[in-house]
Amino acid sequence: MMKKLTSLLLSVVLLVSLLACGAWAKTNSTVRVAGLKGPTTMGLVNLLAMEENGTASQKYDLQLYGAADEIVPKLIKGQVDIAAIPANLAATLYQKTNGGIQVMAVNTLGVLSLLGNGQEIASIADLAGKIIYASGQGANPEYILRYVLNGNGLDPDKDVTIRFVGEGSELLTVWQTDPEAVIMAPQPVATSILMQNENARTLFNMTDEWGRVSGGDSTLMMGCVIVRNEFLQENPGAVALFLQEYAASIEKAQSDVEGTAALCEQYGLIPKAALAQKAIPSCGLTFVTGAEMKSALSGYLQVMFDADPKSVGGAMPGDDFYYGA
Repeated sequence: MMKKLTSLLLSVVLLVSLLACGAWAKTNSTVRVAGLKGPTTMGLVNLLAMEENGTASQKYDLQLYGAADEIVPKLIKGQVDIAAIPANLAATLYQKTNGGIQVMAVNTLGVLSLLGNGQEIASIADLAGKIIYASGQGANPEYILRYVLNGNGLDPDKDVTIRFVGEGSELLTVWQTDPEAVIMAPQPVATSILMQNENARTLFNMTDEWGRVSGGDSTLMMGCVIVRNEFLQENPGAVALFLQEYAASIEKAQSDVEGTAALCEQYGLIPKAALAQKAIPSCGLTFVTGAEMKSALSGYLQVMFDADPKSVGGAMPGDDFYYGA
C-alpha cells in the first residue's frame, strides 16, 4: 500500500511540475518586439502576418511606434525584448544600459537619395554652388550628407548651402518655391516626390556614394535589430528562432514586393500600398550578421562618432555590442 501511495504521490508531483512548466512556457515564451513605422520595420511586416495567421513558430507581441522616444524607455525598463531601430540609436542604448543590449543584425542600409528637378548634375562635385534641402539636422542624415560632400572635395559650409526642414514631409513642397534646389530625402518621401514631379529624378543614391567615399572600409547601415542581453541569456533559443524567422520575413519582403507593400499599408507603416510598392526596392532591406556586420557597422558608427560623439552615445561601443561576431 505504501509503495502504491508513494507512486501516486510521485505521479501527482510530476503532473503538477509539468503543468507548472507548461504554464511558464505559455506566459513567458512570448517575444516582445518593437519597431518604428518606416523602412527600418518593413522587414518585419511578413512576420507580423505570420503571427496573425498562426504560422509563426513562437508567440510574438509586435508593437509599432511613431518615434524612437517611445521605444527607448520600454527597452530600458525591460518591457521590450527586441527592437528594430536606427543603428546609431542602438549604439547610444548600449552606452545608456552599460552594455545591456547587443545588435544582432543590420536590417536596413541607406534610405537617403539626392533628387533633382531636371538639372544636369553628373557628380557630387557638381553640387558646388547648389542649395540642398534636407531633414535631420543634428542627426545622422546631416552627418551622412557632410561625409559624402567632404569625400568629394566640397566644404559643406562653404561650397553648398544646406537648408534643413523640420520634417521629411516638408520636402514634398520644396520645388514649388525653389525649383532649382536639390533635395536629400529619405524613403518613402523620396519616392513620393518622384511620383508627384514629372521632371524629377534620382541624382545619387547615398548608400552608393558612401561606399565610394569610404573605399569599402564601411557601409552605410542605418537600421538594425537589437536584443536585451538579459532576455538573450534567458531565452537563447527564442532569439535564434526569431532571427531565423526575421531573415525569412525580410527575404519575402524582397521577393514579394506587392504583397509586402499591401502589409505596409495594412499595418500603418506606409500610408498607401502603391507608394510602398515603389519605395521598397529603394529602402535597402537587408539582413547582415556576424563578423560582416561588425566590420561594416563599426565603420559607419566611427564616422558618426567623428562627426559628433553624442550621435553614438558619447563613445564607440565595445566588441560585446556585436552579437555573433
